[in-house]
Amino acid sequence: MGANEEHLKNLAVRLIEEQRTMTLATAGPQGPWAAPIYYTFLKSTFYFFSDPSSRHIGESLESRQASAAIFAQASSWQDIRGLQMSGVVQAVSVGPTAIKAVSSYLRKFPFTKEFFEPGDLIDPNAFSKRFRVRLYRFKPDLVYYLDNSIKFGFRERVNF
Repeated sequence: MGANEEHLKNLAVRLIEEQRTMTLATAGPQGPWAAPIYYTFLKSTFYFFSDPSSRHIGESLESRQASAAIFAQASSWQDIRGLQMSGVVQAVSVGPTAIKAVSSYLRKFPFTKEFFEPGDLIDPNAFSKRFRVRLYRFKPDLVYYLDNSIKFGFRERVNF
């Protein structure tokens, strides 16, 4: 990986770490759909909780494809920075990966602890029972980094 590629990857990861929400887009018999979700990012994969009966989960699991976007708040065209991605959504089984994802999620969104009793074990099962959600992952297979501060219309593929 060249210096420029590494620099763009670092800019993309910094953007991912700075932001809190990702828009997950799907399509199905009812047409296209987009849903904002809180996420955490581990080993090139986005983890999030969602209702298994939600439209974006049903459509992404059925079609085996989804797209996602993350962007920073921008007040001028020079400030536009973001990611455009396509990939696959999958349910995450209970295990070490799920535990790491929940720990990362709790660090990023510490307010979620307020929904549990002090001393409760907060794991994927606890989230499921409390909110009727399940842990999912979005694994991108194509990622583009956009950044108008580099140049107007800058868009370059990055690999995680």
